[in-house]
Amino acid sequence: MKISEIEAIDNLKYERELKREGYKIIVGTDEAGRGPLIGPVVAGACYIPDGFKLDGLTDSKKLTEKKREEMYNYITQNTIYGVGIVGPDEIDKINIYEASRKAMLIAINKVRSKIDVDYVLSDAMPIELDIPVKPIIKGDLLSMSIAAASVIAKVTRDHMMIELDSIHPEYGFKSHKGYPTRKHYDALNKYGLIEGYRKTYGPVKRILEGEKL
Repeated sequence: MKISEIEAIDNLKYERELKREGYKIIVGTDEAGRGPLIGPVVAGACYIPDGFKLDGLTDSKKLTEKKREEMYNYITQNTIYGVGIVGPDEIDKINIYEASRKAMLIAINKVRSKIDVDYVLSDAMPIELDIPVKPIIKGDLLSMSIAAASVIAKVTRDHMMIELDSIHPEYGFKSHKGYPTRKHYDALNKYGLIEGYRKTYGPVKRILEGEKL
C-alpha cells in the first residue's frame, strides 16, 4: 500500500462512531514481536484525547525507523498509554498467541489505572474484559488509537533489542531485531544461543538439537 493510499484512509472512523454511541474513553491496543526468535512480546495500549493530530500515523511496520521514533516521542507526550511485556519463558509456556493477548491485557490495565476506559479496539485480537472490545482486522491501518499503540509497542521492543545488541553485538540484534534473517542464523550457527531465546520456536529448537541453520 502506498503512502498516499494510507493517508486517504479515515483512521478515526471507529472512534467517531463509538463516541456517537456515547462511549467517551476509547483505547486501542496492538503488539509487536510475535515473529522474533528472542526476547519478549510487547504490547501498547493508547487513549488518544480529542484534538490529537499526527499526520501519517499508521501501522508501525509501514513507517521508517526514524519516523517511528519521532511519532513515538510525540505519542508518549500527548496521549495516555500503557505498555505490557511478556518474556520468552512465558511465551514458551503459553504460546505466542496467548502471550500477545496477555501483553495487551497488561497494557490496557495500565491505562485503566490512569483513566476510566469504556471501550477497547484491538488489532484483530479477541480480549475478554468487563467492557466492550472490538477486534479489527488490519486495525493498525484503520484505527488511529491502534496505530498509536502499534508504534509504542514496536519502538519499545526495538529499544530492548538495541540494548541487547550493545551487550552482544556479534548477533546483529540492532539490525534484525531478533527476527529470523540469514544474518541472524549465521550468528546462531557461529556463537550458539544466549539467554532470552524462545526455545519452542523451530530454528531455536534446531540449534538446541545440534543442527545448523
